Amino acid sequence: MRAMAGGESVPKGRKMDKHATATALVMIDSKMRNKKRVLVVDDEPGILNFIRASLTLAGYEVTITTDGEEGLQLAQSGKPDIVLLDVVMVPLSGFDVLKKLRAFSQVPVIIFTARGHIFDLALEMGADDFIAKPFRPDELKQKIEDILISGDTEREESQL
Repeated sequence: MRAMAGGESVPKGRKMDKHATATALVMIDSKMRNKKRVLVVDDEPGILNFIRASLTLAGYEVTITTDGEEGLQLAQSGKPDIVLLDVVMVPLSGFDVLKKLRAFSQVPVIIFTARGHIFDLALEMGADDFIAKPFRPDELKQKIEDILISGDTEREESQL
């Protein structure tokens, strides 16, 4: 059986009619367009790949980079829904990236680092949240969802 739009099934060997096929394609296209875009900036490729795999499985469209300057360019051109940003990077630190990012965007930013004591500084500099390394994938996904839901609610309320 093949699934169709609306949860119906088509027995194997039977073809879906053109309307059902078109409806299914529109639904798939709609889901693809509604994927939230996450930009991850960290100079550790292993962590980038871990985060990309976790968030891709959770349904996010993930872009990664190991370079702060490239992260700024991607933030400007790719219009992510949220940015995950490591603090300890060279030559441009995560705080440098955040400062430059805030000059042109208010995209939500989650700072992450192994240095848990910088939580307050991260928030003072314009981050929306903070997560200490090491973290579990479900922790990170929950923080992202909380921020994105909060932002969607604020936008809806401002349109009323």
